[in-house]
Amino acid sequence: MADELLMERSGNVLLLTLNRPEKKNAFNLAMIDAWAQALVEARTDPSVHVIVETGAGDAFCSGGDVSDMAQRTSDVSQVVQEKNFLFEHIHRIALALEDLDKPVIAAINGPAVGAGMDLAMITDLRLMADTARLSEGYVKVGLVPGDGGAYYLPRLVGISKALELFWTGDFITAEQALQMGIVNHVVPKESLMDETMALANRIAEGPQLAIRMTKRAVYQSYRSDLRTALDLISSHLAVVSSSKDHEEGVRAFLEKRKPHFTGA
Repeated sequence: MADELLMERSGNVLLLTLNRPEKKNAFNLAMIDAWAQALVEARTDPSVHVIVETGAGDAFCSGGDVSDMAQRTSDVSQVVQEKNFLFEHIHRIALALEDLDKPVIAAINGPAVGAGMDLAMITDLRLMADTARLSEGYVKVGLVPGDGGAYYLPRLVGISKALELFWTGDFITAEQALQMGIVNHVVPKESLMDETMALANRIAEGPQLAIRMTKRAVYQSYRSDLRTALDLISSHLAVVSSSKDHEEGVRAFLEKRKPHFTGA
C-alpha cells in the first residue's frame, strides 16, 4: 500500500487516512490507486464491518494535485485519453464505493475542495469538524465537477443550490453544510475522530447482514419505483429474518438485555 494512504484497524473498523498533508492531501495517482484497492479489498474482507475515511494534518482533501494536472495536460494530447484517465483512476473510488454495501463514514477534519468534497459526499455518513469548510471549487480552475459531484450534490441539497455551489465555487462553513443536509453532524475539531470512531464502532457491533442489506435497500429504492422497492425489501426481510442475529435480537429484547450479534 502506498505511503500516500495509511490503513489502520480498530477492531472491525478500517480507518483510511489520506496522507499528503504537505499538499493538503491533494490526491495523485498513487493515492487514488491505493484508495480504490483498499475499498475493493474491504468489500470481501469479513472482518471489516465499517470504513472510516479522513485526512492527515489540517485538511481532508484539496482535490487533485494541480501541479500533477498541469503535467498531465502537457502529456495528454487527446480528449479520449483524458476521459480514460478519469475512468481508470479517479472514478474507481466512486465505483468501488458504489459496490460496497458496508457503511462508509467520512471524518471531514479540514477543508474539502473540489474532488475532495465530492469524495466526501460519496460516503454514507459525514461528520465534520466545526472549523472545516467545503467548496466545489472546480469553476475556479475552469473545470466541471468530474468526480461524482454533479450526481451526489443535487441529491443532498437540490438542483438550484447545487448549481449555485458549482457556479460560484464559494466556501461553506460546517454549520451551513449541516443546515443543507450535506453532513450529519458537526463536532469540535479536537473530538472529531473520537466521535467518528464511536459511531463507527457502534455500527460495527450491530447485526451486519441487516446493516448491509439496509444500505442496499436504501440506495436501490432511491432509484426505483415503490412497487419495485417493496418487492426488493420483502426479499431482504425474508433473508435477514432467518439469520442468527435476528434470533439473538429477539431473544435479547424479550430478556431485556443488550444483544450480542455475531454477524451470522
